[in-house]
Amino acid sequence: MSTRPAGLSKKKFSPFKTFGALGALAAITICLFVQLPGLSVEGTRMFGIFLAAILLWVSEAVPLAGTAVLVIFLEVLFISDHALLEVAKGAPAYTKFFGALANPVIILFLGGFMVADGAAKYKLDRALSAVLLKPFIGKPRLTVLGVMLITAIMSMFMSNTATTATMFAVMMPVIMALPEGKARTGIALSIPVAANVGGMGTPVGTPPNAIALGALENAGVNVTFLQWMLAAVPLMLVLLALSWAFIAWRYIPTDAKFNIDTSARFEKSRNAIIFYCVAGLTILLWMTESLHHISSNIVGFLPVVVLLMTKVMSGDDLRALDWPVLWLVAGGIALGSGVSATGLDKWMLGSIDWTSIPGLLLILVLALVGWVTSNVISHSASANLLVPMGMGLAVSVSSGAAEIAIVIALGCSLGMCLPISTPPNAIAYSTGTTPTREMAIVGVIVGLIGIVLLAFAAPLTWGVIGIK
Repeated sequence: MSTRPAGLSKKKFSPFKTFGALGALAAITICLFVQLPGLSVEGTRMFGIFLAAILLWVSEAVPLAGTAVLVIFLEVLFISDHALLEVAKGAPAYTKFFGALANPVIILFLGGFMVADGAAKYKLDRALSAVLLKPFIGKPRLTVLGVMLITAIMSMFMSNTATTATMFAVMMPVIMALPEGKARTGIALSIPVAANVGGMGTPVGTPPNAIALGALENAGVNVTFLQWMLAAVPLMLVLLALSWAFIAWRYIPTDAKFNIDTSARFEKSRNAIIFYCVAGLTILLWMTESLHHISSNIVGFLPVVVLLMTKVMSGDDLRALDWPVLWLVAGGIALGSGVSATGLDKWMLGSIDWTSIPGLLLILVLALVGWVTSNVISHSASANLLVPMGMGLAVSVSSGAAEIAIVIALGCSLGMCLPISTPPNAIAYSTGTTPTREMAIVGVIVGLIGIVLLAFAAPLTWGVIGIK
């Protein structure tokens, strides 16, 4: 509760945010009364909603989750079978858009959040970090490799933000004990880089992955938890190794001294042991979907049910979950549904002969667009805007829908050039140990390497594991 007297709180005027808000209002208003050539009435209205979403997500005139729920509300009001204005026969059911809030991918992510928050509550994250770092202590560059590897592994199942905060809690005494200079900068930068790269590894690692899966599920394309990992983990490990090599070469002298506290211990209370078992079983079931054929989305609800029923997690823990992120993902799923249902995707992409672009070059371009966009607006917002367009593109090119959606999602995760690009970068910058120039250098190098790896890995290897 704020102690500031009422009326004294002042917010700085932002022309950019004002432009975003007014532009969004204009886009919606114009598209309600003007029909674009070659596009249906519903498609034109959806175009206005799409433009408004872009302007609001880029300008952040309202919170990102606020824009997401606005998208759902506007779709129900203007293009659904319960629209306030006249729509064509066969308009999408309004439940299709409201249903995005309980889409199976949202349930999957909810389960991931429950596991991640439980790990923090019972200090499993700290204990794992301490145990896993022990083999790397002694040689400074190996220590950085250990930090990056542990951060990436944790980020595969926890949010990138929570992982980064945890690792900085463990490593800040080490970082601050170093003299100001390259070594301090290098180890501080290694954490957000590893968190961003690690989030690529699983469907629950980061919101763009969930957005891509949601769009694919709506299109009737199934990508299992294991298939995603088989596609993304090798790429993640190679990129992580190359990122470490660059950071170690540029920043970490071979004679640097790191003093790391590895005294954290695993809790042995009843609740902690139940949590360990449930989290372990959930992850095991996610990774073996092809054996038991239980959807990873259904498995995602297991920790929610069991942890609440056994009182391992409480109502307060449930309220503390990152609901705005879940709603942001839901907004992206609804946006994709609207773009597809109204034919807007075909209209926007129809002016370019995509079939003339070689598959390898197309993947390179899509990854590059995802990377550039996610450096200046959030990864989630970038994926929300780009994945629906990519899904529309899939019908006219040789690359499949799954390949395109996953490439865009992973390309969005590569955006890490600026403090504003992603929360892990913002956390690192807030420590005062990572100059923006150095963050940009590392972000550009890691991003470009990742794009090149994506461009070759997707068309050459993903078909073998059934991603097309």
